[in-house]
This record gives sequence, C-alpha cells and structure tokens, in this order.
Amino acid sequence: MIAIIDYKAGNLVSVERAVRALGFGCQITRDPGRIKTAERVIFPGVGAAGSAMADLKRTGLDKVLKSVFKKGTPLLGICLGTQIILEFSDEDGGTECLGLLPGKVERFPANMSEAGQRLKVPHMGWNRISFVRDHPVFSGLDPEYEFYFVHSYFPAPSQDRHVIALTDYGLSFASIVAQDNLAAVQFHLEKSGRPGLKILKNFCEWDGKDA
Repeated sequence: MIAIIDYKAGNLVSVERAVRALGFGCQITRDPGRIKTAERVIFPGVGAAGSAMADLKRTGLDKVLKSVFKKGTPLLGICLGTQIILEFSDEDGGTECLGLLPGKVERFPANMSEAGQRLKVPHMGWNRISFVRDHPVFSGLDPEYEFYFVHSYFPAPSQDRHVIALTDYGLSFASIVAQDNLAAVQFHLEKSGRPGLKILKNFCEWDGKDA
C-alpha cells in the first residue's frame, strides 16, 4: 500500500486519483502506524510552510516522516512536500522544516527580470526541466517534456549532489532533488499530464535505491 500523507496541505485527492489510475493501491492517511508500515510514502502539498509544519508537529507526523526516511522506505515529495524536506524555509517569516536534506527554501526575488521584463511571482505554468544526473524515478523522460509549476518559493539544496534537475525562471533553481530513498519534485506531477504520470509510475515501482 502507498500512503499519501494528509497534513491539511491540499491537493491530496488529485494525487490519490493519479496513483489509482496507474493501477496502484493507495490511501490518504494521517495514521502514524499506516504510514510507517506502507510500502511507499507520498508527501504532497499545496500551501504555506509555516502552517504545514505546525500541523506536522501537532500530529507527530514530522517524526513519522523522519522515521520513514531513516528506515529506507521510498518517499516522494511534491511541491510544498519538496520544500519542507529541507532544513529551513524563508516563508512565513522563517520556518524550521524537517531537515531530511541539507539546504533551505528561498523566495523568487521581487526584482527578478528576464530579457528586460519583470517575471510574475508566483511562477505559474509549464516549464521544461534540465537533468544534471540520472535517477531511476526520472528515467525514460523526453527532454522536451514540460511540467506544471505553481510556487513562489524554490528549494536550494546546499549540496549539488542532491540536485537531479534544474529549471530556469529568471534564475536557475533545483526543480528535482533526491538522496537515497527520497525523491522530490517542485512541480505538480498530478497536473503534468502523461510526463507527470510517467514519473509517478516510476516511483510506484521504485525500490528506493538511488542508482
């Protein structure tokens, strides 16, 4: 069973539908026991880091996620779920996060420009990703594929070896990060059509080895 963590961060049903459409069993849950014994865990999310971390701490799910990661269970972060795996977020005046990966989450600068034009924040829409190293969860993807983003903050891992792919939006930021049994994407898999489903299927079949 694949556990989809319910921490009041939205978009859970869309992820559940996508997993079921691929033929895999899953359950939206905030039950620590079910999450700890799941074959795989998906950590999605839409919202703000501060309120999301507050809910995780209140329910003890922060400790559960750390336990799942340490155990070696395949773990997938999506959007906010990707940002929260880092150590700290600039959002909400500064938020201490899970610290599964070293690094922080930064906001797109207000004066950012491309070709002399100011870019809109949040970054919203379809963009390509450029892979900097291979990873089994992201195998078989055409470099021309585009993925759907909605975010004002982006992950900034402190170690380059954790960056799998980059995306350009005024600046180059890490749109996919990974370490060991953890893989995470800044874009929305469940809203990215067939390319997103391809990644989700790869994850649902992944043994958790970063090779």
